[in-house]
Amino acid sequence: METGSPPSAGAARTEPVWIGLPSGLLRMRRLLLVVWLGLLALAAGLLPGLLAGPAWAAFAALPLAVIGWGWVMLEHNWRSWRYAERADDLLISRGVLWRRTTVVPYGRMQLVEVTSGPVERHFGLASVQLHTAAAATDATIPGLDPAEAERLRDRLTELGQARSAGL
Repeated sequence: METGSPPSAGAARTEPVWIGLPSGLLRMRRLLLVVWLGLLALAAGLLPGLLAGPAWAAFAALPLAVIGWGWVMLEHNWRSWRYAERADDLLISRGVLWRRTTVVPYGRMQLVEVTSGPVERHFGLASVQLHTAAAATDATIPGLDPAEAERLRDRLTELGQARSAGL
C-alpha cells in the first residue's frame, strides 16, 4: 500500500519519454563477441587437434556455444538500455535480470564528457559520461550517435549550470 496522498484527478501524470540506444552499439558488441570468441574457438580446436589428436578439437565447441548464447544476451542487454531527459534530472535505465535506474539531478552534475575509442569511432558511436560529487554515481550512456552525444553534453552542461547557479 502506498503512503501519502494520491494525485488529484486534475493533475496530469507525465511519464518520461525514454530513448533507446542506436543499433550500431549492438552490431559493434556482436562483432567483438564473434572476433574474440572465434579466435578462442580456433585456438581451442586447432592446438589440441594438432597436438593430441582430432577428437580433442571438440574443445572448439564451447566457445562456439558461448557465441550463440552471447549473441542473444547482447540483444537483451542492448534493449534494456535507455535514457530520458526530464525537467530536473536525467534518468538512465539498464539491466535485464536486475533493472537499475540512475537518476542524476542536473544541479549535481560537475562534468559531462563525451568519449569515443577507436572501435566506437569505427562504428560511428560515442559515449556520454556524467560525473557528480558522489563517487558511486554510475551515469554512462554508451553507444550514442556522436551528434546526439554532443547535443546531450551541451544540453546537460547548460541545465547543470542553470540549476547549480540557483543553489
